Amino acid sequence: MPAPDLSVVIPVCNEQDNVAPLAREIVVALAGRPFEILFVDDGSTDETLARLRALRAEIPQLRVLRHSRRSGQSYAVASGVHAAVAEWVATLDGDGQNDPADIPALLAAQAAADGNVRLVMGNRVANRRDTWLRRLQSRIANGVRAALLKDDTEDSGCGIKLLHRPTFLALPFFNHMHRFMPALYRRQGTVVLSVPVNHRPRLQGTSKYGLLNRLWVGVVDMLGVMWLQSRFASGLHVEEDR
Repeated sequence: MPAPDLSVVIPVCNEQDNVAPLAREIVVALAGRPFEILFVDDGSTDETLARLRALRAEIPQLRVLRHSRRSGQSYAVASGVHAAVAEWVATLDGDGQNDPADIPALLAAQAAADGNVRLVMGNRVANRRDTWLRRLQSRIANGVRAALLKDDTEDSGCGIKLLHRPTFLALPFFNHMHRFMPALYRRQGTVVLSVPVNHRPRLQGTSKYGLLNRLWVGVVDMLGVMWLQSRFASGLHVEEDR
């Protein structure tokens, strides 16, 4: 099997009914190219891990990582990116709301852009399939982030994205960093693109997020990212004198 030129990382926690359909959709979406799929089981207490293990007989590109305890989405994404083989990594949420059929559009946008594009974000604002409360939360959060962080991204919380692995590994890591990827990549002097993507309703399982467990940590994290931005020598280039 040829070396993969794309790694797909999916953090999951108690998503036993979603992992198999999602994995099969990824295989269909990426048919014709070498890829790998890394599911990162973040301390699931249901049958998620068992179902992922069973899937390996059906999908040879599938790898399964597991955390010894639940650590959160940012740690799961980071574990997957560190273990990935390819230079470019696509990420998806494990609840099935991101559509794997959108991954080729992200790849095409990166290929058509200049060489400094290191992050391609999905933009699901136009067709969000969430409750009105979650849509309102997201609209407010994106507006505040755009105003304070100047990340020039309409939907910075979207789970489907295409990221340059070496750049990710150079970023400062902190819990919840997955919510601030555009600002962190732009801090590195790279270009971030946004591509319209599909967004689907959750059909199985329950959401792990709510208003109270996101609001205050989001405020604290945003202040931290602003501090990081203020301490970075943006635009600095180094040349060897000869």
